[in-house]
Amino acid sequence: MTAPDAGRGIGNGERAAEQTTTFGFPRDSFRILHVSTGNVCRSPITERLTRHFVSQRLGVLGRGLIVESAGTWGHEGASMEANAETVLADFGADATGFTGRELLDEHVIMADLVLTATRDHRAQVISMGHSAGLRTFTLKEFTRLVNAIDPATLPPLDEGVVMRARALVRAAAALRGWLLAPTLEADEVYDPYGAPLPFFRSIGDEIHQALDPVVTALTGVPARA
Repeated sequence: MTAPDAGRGIGNGERAAEQTTTFGFPRDSFRILHVSTGNVCRSPITERLTRHFVSQRLGVLGRGLIVESAGTWGHEGASMEANAETVLADFGADATGFTGRELLDEHVIMADLVLTATRDHRAQVISMGHSAGLRTFTLKEFTRLVNAIDPATLPPLDEGVVMRARALVRAAAALRGWLLAPTLEADEVYDPYGAPLPFFRSIGDEIHQALDPVVTALTGVPARA
């Protein structure tokens, strides 16, 4: 798996131009954007846990997945909350080098999949345009849809994680409207900003439970028992 600030090109000259997008990213990449409010609690946890779990399951084979985050009221340049760092440490995930970002049009344009903390965040992303509706879900909504997809209908991993990820998003979008949440709250991950560590940890566990089936579907590799 590739971090957003690394692996954005393959070299100089015409060969690089042919194999990278307008924004300088590899054409054979798949970009996941996690969105919350301040980009200092929920979305950093989700971003770094996604990277961690993909790396655990695929190692270098997951380098085509680029995972990042931003906030609708992002604290530009801020570090993540200390309690968020502790939650990541609990899972063995790396919190170093993180800086908050405000959500920009270019982030939405470049994303192949946008996963938001709440329905309001989802609505804000979709309202930005850029044909984002079919690739923007709340995290828990996407989990619910992914759980209904037969893994056998997805491309096998030997055809590449990027192809598999794109097929997964298309399949999830096709199910939207058929598999509704039992309650409105079921699709929400609540904001722990300013809360004590135990609440942060409960949110971390909630995010982990939602991410696990998503990463399994993306990679074709279940979590280690």
